[in-house]
Amino acid sequence: MRELIMVRFGEVHLKGLNRPYFLRMLVEDIKKALPEEDVRVRLADGRIYVSGFADMEKTLDRVSKVFGVYSVSPAYETEKDTETICALAAEMMKDVSGSFKVLCRRSDKTFPLNSQELAALAGGRILEANPSLRVDVHKPETEMWIEIREKACLCNREIMAVGGLPMGTAGKALLLLSGGIDSPVAGYQIMRRGVNCQAIHFASPPYTSMRAREKVLELAKIIGKYEYGMKVHVVPFTKIQMEIHEKCLEELGTVIMRRFMMRISDRVAKAHGCQAIITGESIGQVASQTMEALGCTDLMTDLPVFRPLIGLDKLDIIHIAEKIDTYETSILPYEDCCTVFTPRHPMTKPKPDKVAKEEEKLDVEGLIEEAMQGIESILV
Repeated sequence: MRELIMVRFGEVHLKGLNRPYFLRMLVEDIKKALPEEDVRVRLADGRIYVSGFADMEKTLDRVSKVFGVYSVSPAYETEKDTETICALAAEMMKDVSGSFKVLCRRSDKTFPLNSQELAALAGGRILEANPSLRVDVHKPETEMWIEIREKACLCNREIMAVGGLPMGTAGKALLLLSGGIDSPVAGYQIMRRGVNCQAIHFASPPYTSMRAREKVLELAKIIGKYEYGMKVHVVPFTKIQMEIHEKCLEELGTVIMRRFMMRISDRVAKAHGCQAIITGESIGQVASQTMEALGCTDLMTDLPVFRPLIGLDKLDIIHIAEKIDTYETSILPYEDCCTVFTPRHPMTKPKPDKVAKEEEKLDVEGLIEEAMQGIESILV
């Protein structure tokens, strides 16, 4: 008998002929999450098994945060002997209270008992060892799983994981990371679909501080742990904002600023092999996130713009931020560039032709080129 972790995968099951590729990527991602040399990760009979770890709870936590993993269970592996299996099941359930159910899956059809027979036999042994338990086949408080594959594997605790698809199976995208609550959540949501992310941040010193920059890098570090590191491109944005503030209509300042961000993001994304841009915008949340304003900014790129939060309200977004541990960092009181020169009455329904006409007052290409030259790329 040995202790191990049983890893279940969800959506990967649906990948048909591409399933072997997704499973290889998932196994590799689990290995990356467990850098210890003696930990073993193996794929067998539709399950992934992790063994050789020193700390069960720590390893469960790490594996449960790997995209593509549906759930994990601490488990025991033993020989395919009926008496051994039943004795182990009874031992594992001796301190459990309430109701239970035994579920069996027999992939090895040479095993002498079928699934129903083994479940009944193990259930009887469990009741003998722990008479305070009661059987409930509909809504049990505890499920004892017995799987007969290469060996017998038993578990009675399932921990839900992050789900999604293995990292890197769906391409690469560039995340506009502001330092607020929304953008880290947007990055997480797209990363969960198997997309590798780089980040771009627009800094406006001295109006934004070094602490604001450090806050953004910390957020990148938190969500970057899901892909074992993230590159952040920090763009000097002060001159562009000053030019907009001095030369353009105040009520169009925000949408013009957002169009510059999208132009620069388009160039950075293409230079680094990213196939899409991600933003944390939610429809109607602020003046720059109306349909008309979003349409004006999207004209500045021919890449897909992913907005995974578009239909969520703020409480939905905060709930996810708390779940992924970005909320406390996001609310630190260090302002980002979006709060610099904020118009008193921003236009909520800007017309693209009017915005473009206003931009003629600026040396758009010159400003973009100067900003591109000053980009600092940091790996966190």
